[in-house]
Amino acid sequence: MNSFEDVFGQAPTVTARAPGRVNLLGEHTDYQGGYVLPTAIPQQATVRLAPNGTGEHHVYAADLDEHATFGVGQNAAGGFARYVAGALALGGAREGLNVHVTSDVPMAAGLSSSAALEVASLRALRELGVLNADDEALALLAQRVEHEYVGVKSGILDQMASTFARAGQMLFLDTRTLHRETLPLPGDAEVLVIDSGVPRQLADSGYNERRAQVEEAARLLGVPELRDVADPAAVEGLPSPLRERARHVVTENGRVLEAVVPGVSPEHFGRLMNASHASLRDDYAVSHPVVDALVAALQAHRDVYGARMTGAGFGGSLVALVRSGTAAAVGDAVMGAGDGRARRVVP
Repeated sequence: MNSFEDVFGQAPTVTARAPGRVNLLGEHTDYQGGYVLPTAIPQQATVRLAPNGTGEHHVYAADLDEHATFGVGQNAAGGFARYVAGALALGGAREGLNVHVTSDVPMAAGLSSSAALEVASLRALRELGVLNADDEALALLAQRVEHEYVGVKSGILDQMASTFARAGQMLFLDTRTLHRETLPLPGDAEVLVIDSGVPRQLADSGYNERRAQVEEAARLLGVPELRDVADPAAVEGLPSPLRERARHVVTENGRVLEAVVPGVSPEHFGRLMNASHASLRDDYAVSHPVVDALVAALQAHRDVYGARMTGAGFGGSLVALVRSGTAAAVGDAVMGAGDGRARRVVP
C-alpha cells in the first residue's frame, strides 16, 4: 500500500482518525427526530494531509489505489472523493491540500464508512488549524457533506456516532436535541457484527424514498416529525405504504426507550432487537433475503440474545447481542446461512 510519502513526496502535516459504527437499535429514526443507540466499531478511517501550495486538492485512497483531483471549493466527480471534497469545502480549506486516505471500515456494508471518512477529514482540518469547531458542530458539518456534496439526505446518526461513540459502550442519542449519554452494554453480553457481503448503495437505494414517505406521513398526521407520535395506533389511518413506514419509526423509538431503562436485561434487549428486525423487514421494507437468512440463523442460536439488520438496509450488515465470550464462535457458526460472502467484522 502506497504511503503519503510514496504518493506525494513529502510527509503529512497532520493525521486524524474516526471510527465506523454499528447501530444496536433506532434504525431510520434519526431523520424524524427520534432516538438511536449506536456503538463504535474498532475499524477506522485515517486521513493524512498537507498543504501543496496550489489551487487544487489531490486526494489518494490507498485501499482503492484511486486518485482524484479537484479545485479548492469544488466537488469531486464522484466516488469516495465526494466525501473528502465536501469536508474540505465546508471545513474552510482555502488552499490546495494533498490528502491520503486509508480505511479498514468495510465499504457499502452499512457501518458508516462514509461518515468515518467525513469526520476524519474534518478532524484533520481542525488539527491543521483551518477549522474551528467543537465536536458537535463538526458532526453537523459532516452531515451537510452528505446532503450537499453526496446527495443523500441522511439523518445525524452516523456522523454523531463516528464523533462520539466508543467501542464496548452504547451511545444513547436524542437526534432532535442532540442530548447524548454513554451507557454500558447489558450485562453478560457483547456485540457481534457480520457483513452479509451484499453491498448496498445508499444514494441509489430506497433511502431517499423512505425519507420522503415518512415526511409525508408526519404531514398527514399533523406533527412536525414522527418523533411526536406517542401512540402507534395513531398511524393506522394512513394510506399504505405510509402507514407501515410510520409504524416502524414510531415503534422503533419506543424500542430504544425501553432498551435504555437502567438494568435492562440482555434477554429483553435481544427481544427488542428481534422486533426491530421484523419491523425493518416488514414495515420499512429495507431488508434483503440474504440478511434475513443470517439474522434468522443468529436468532436461533442458543448464545444469541437478539439480532437484526443494521444500517440503511438493502444489503449491508447485521448486528447481534450475544453471551459474553461467544461472539467469534457464534459468527463462525452462522456464516453458512448466507450466500457464502458473509464475514465477521466484530470481533
